[in-house]
Amino acid sequence: MKKKLFSLFILTIFSVLNFSCVSEIDPLSGQRVYTLLSTQQEIQIGHKVVPSAINESDGLYPDREIQRYIRDIGMSIAAITPRRIDYQFYVVNSSEVNAFALPGGPVFITRGILLKINKESELAGVIAHELGHINARHHAKFLEKSFGMNILLNILGVALHNSSYSSAIMSLAQVSTGLLQLKFSREQENEADALGVRFSYQAGYDPEGLLGMFQTFKTMERTGTVEWLSTHPLPDTRINNVQKMISTQYPDSYRFKQDSERFHKIQEILNTTKESYDYVEKAKKYIKTRNYYDALNLLDKAVQIYGSNMAYTYRALVNLYLKKYPEAIQDAQKAIDLDNLYFKPMFIKGLALLQMRQWHESINILERAKSLISDSPDLYYYLGIDYQSIGDRSKAIENLSNALNLTDGKRGWEADAQRRLRQLRGY
Repeated sequence: MKKKLFSLFILTIFSVLNFSCVSEIDPLSGQRVYTLLSTQQEIQIGHKVVPSAINESDGLYPDREIQRYIRDIGMSIAAITPRRIDYQFYVVNSSEVNAFALPGGPVFITRGILLKINKESELAGVIAHELGHINARHHAKFLEKSFGMNILLNILGVALHNSSYSSAIMSLAQVSTGLLQLKFSREQENEADALGVRFSYQAGYDPEGLLGMFQTFKTMERTGTVEWLSTHPLPDTRINNVQKMISTQYPDSYRFKQDSERFHKIQEILNTTKESYDYVEKAKKYIKTRNYYDALNLLDKAVQIYGSNMAYTYRALVNLYLKKYPEAIQDAQKAIDLDNLYFKPMFIKGLALLQMRQWHESINILERAKSLISDSPDLYYYLGIDYQSIGDRSKAIENLSNALNLTDGKRGWEADAQRRLRQLRGY
């Protein structure tokens, strides 16, 4: 027995040391470095957070041509970066003027920022800047600095094995929130700027495009909010540094690519759908104040103009609130058909099916939603009800327990979840 315990202790120590002492070659410097997260582990964590980023951004923009265009531009720049990882590029529905990345390769461009960009070299500059953060491992360094080894091991357990342990799920929730709200330091922004200028130039784009985007942000800042600036501070010194860098290191950059017909064709497509998205944004405000019929009227108009996954999802939500469950299910399914990485319509459909006492169907879609985002307390609560309704006691207890471990205590169902757990446990 002692031998077994000693062997287990040695194995645990070896695993911890192996995890904490990863030796890799830094592609930017060519030097050997020691990191907490290996490149593969960084990729696994980044991929696990992708559905949360998509959900927070109201889904993927449902146009293959636009998605293909951004992917083509992104991959053309990623091809010249020194870091060889699984880069992915997404356009999301959000109206916020923003672009952001996740560890290990995913880059997100919002519909809102695409409508504000003036030419292709500006888009290339924004993408190159985000690739700069990824190549400098800024996200990974944040994880290594902010979270202990146990938390990172837990989230890797979720990423690799879809763990149902509440401690692992809570770790994922912490990391997801941290990454989606990450604010970079001034030094990190300067490094990403330098790399962004270099990557743009090496990919054949005029790096002045990044400066053009900076000027657009500064102009917009005077009259409203630019989400990108909340996570990427833009003091005048940054702009001056980039100007100096271009003039001294890339003086012939004006000869490089600045624009394309394809970019303006993409913007035309975006502009034809803008009115629909504007109606959805207005409807969201009515939903917050529970003016559901006013919201439904706007969402009907939005769908008539352009049936996006975002429009269908929010109409499904309103129908759910109005107890029009068949309509909610129908709209949610239309959104899912357009975007199978979008958590929200799956969740809405699952709730509507539960209300119609179609528990097995509800379980199927909510489990599918859980495979995308596994740290939603509401999801576990309703799955607990589903499993209790079909008589699966162990899964009901597991899901209700996870719901209570994850909740912030302000969701309204906590007392009911505790009551159900007492009933299921027999006391």
